Amino acid sequence: MCRIKSIVISLWILACATKSLESAKILAVFPFTGPSQYICVQSYLRTLASRGHEITSVSAFPQKTPLKNFRDITLQIEQSHHDESVINAIGEMSESKLDQMKMVKDYILLTSLVILKNEEFQKLLHSNEQFDLIIIEVFCQDSLYALGHHFKAPMIGVSTFGTDVVIDQLVDNISPVAYVPAPSGKNLDRMNFWQRLDNLVAYTIELMYNHLVIIPEQQRYYEKYFPNATVRLADVRRNFSLLLLNQHYSFSWPRPLVPSAIEVAGMHIDHKPSKIPDDMEAFISASTRGAIYFSMGSNVKSAFLPKHTLQEIMNAFASLPVNVLWKFEKPDLAGKPKNVYINKWFPQPDILAHPKVKLFITHGGMHSLIEAVHHGKPIVGMPVFYDQDLNVQKAVSKGFGIALNFRNFTSTELRDAILKVLNNPTYTERAREISAIFHDRPMKPLEAAIYWTEYVLRHKGAPQMRVAARHLNFLQRHSVDTIAVLFGIPLLLIIFITRGAYKLIVKFFTCKEPAHKKRKHD
Repeated sequence: MCRIKSIVISLWILACATKSLESAKILAVFPFTGPSQYICVQSYLRTLASRGHEITSVSAFPQKTPLKNFRDITLQIEQSHHDESVINAIGEMSESKLDQMKMVKDYILLTSLVILKNEEFQKLLHSNEQFDLIIIEVFCQDSLYALGHHFKAPMIGVSTFGTDVVIDQLVDNISPVAYVPAPSGKNLDRMNFWQRLDNLVAYTIELMYNHLVIIPEQQRYYEKYFPNATVRLADVRRNFSLLLLNQHYSFSWPRPLVPSAIEVAGMHIDHKPSKIPDDMEAFISASTRGAIYFSMGSNVKSAFLPKHTLQEIMNAFASLPVNVLWKFEKPDLAGKPKNVYINKWFPQPDILAHPKVKLFITHGGMHSLIEAVHHGKPIVGMPVFYDQDLNVQKAVSKGFGIALNFRNFTSTELRDAILKVLNNPTYTERAREISAIFHDRPMKPLEAAIYWTEYVLRHKGAPQMRVAARHLNFLQRHSVDTIAVLFGIPLLLIIFITRGAYKLIVKFFTCKEPAHKKRKHD
């Protein structure tokens, strides 16, 4: 009854909110080449189109069948370049923090240029077409944030992996370093002194690298591709009306968020699971003790893994008393165990929704973790790079997951981790508890994303949601000037008084005539 009431209230809110809203022209720009990033927003954009808004989507993933009110500008991505970047990342993410940042920078520059050099996109920039709203993926693509000023339209940013200290700056959110972990680190929100120090170092490196390396590169793109721009890039990047964040405190931690930063984790997941293909259904059902699903995500393909790693995985799976569905991108896998079903693609949310699927072995990508939480499934995590390590640590700390070292594990360790989760009901129970918290919201995440998007449209950019920090410089935002005055004046007074007292003491002792000289005069 409560769930039905919640659905009715949500629908009523959306219906009331859009009574006076006319259809809008929306430009949606998603430069990342990984399909999981676009999957995160696909339902969101399609829903906006179904509500009468005209969508122009710039991405590498056009709609397979034409949709009403939906126009695609397709980016031509060289898949081999993307795969090469991922393979390099697998190796470089075990190196230093600066090596990791360099890999991210190279990838960002590639995706920025893919859009800026696109012929159809350039025609759009130089046309007379107008838009009411810009929706853009935010991940250090600062030159593209000029689209809001270029089209004189408010901007909404979508972060498909949540927020960090750099993304927070776009809406002047705060990231208290003492208890908000850097996504690329390994610390949770409750840190001891050394962990807080490590977190501070991670934050500092990310900020400095972004402002000293990434932003200067984006500045050059901004000047080249937006030559008539009259606004500084520093102001352009702080001109967001709203951020939609693919995160939720139920499986991470509570943290400060300004009104214009909205958590919408799970907005890409359909409420009702679809029927899975018959052959997959038969394979799952044939396993009397349940089945396991294994995927390294859309970017890190299992086919990329070294031969010895593949062999350790197959040895572990062969020793299990359950069937395993494995997302493997090649049609054949030499030595594949009989209890393993491989396919280059699985309907992951529908697989995880299956009651007989008992465990998810994952790389720990944000979307995979959200889907595991949504469906209440425990995980065995093997993180590869960037935020995946921290994502898996979240699952471990919440009690619904076990972590393995992706670069150094044996078949025995993998088998033992799997059996530990399967044989200990605590992991599943905890996964279901977290899932219940995740679902307990006044509005479903997609409904919330639509509501706040149309809120920005209704209120012409919703300036009432923006904090005043966007009008302050660095010293003012961090109260350096006022703190300097507050502590500076007393310090000057102390110095002045001390100096005066010193002069008086010196004068007293130098002016006093010695006793032997006084007797001589007598």
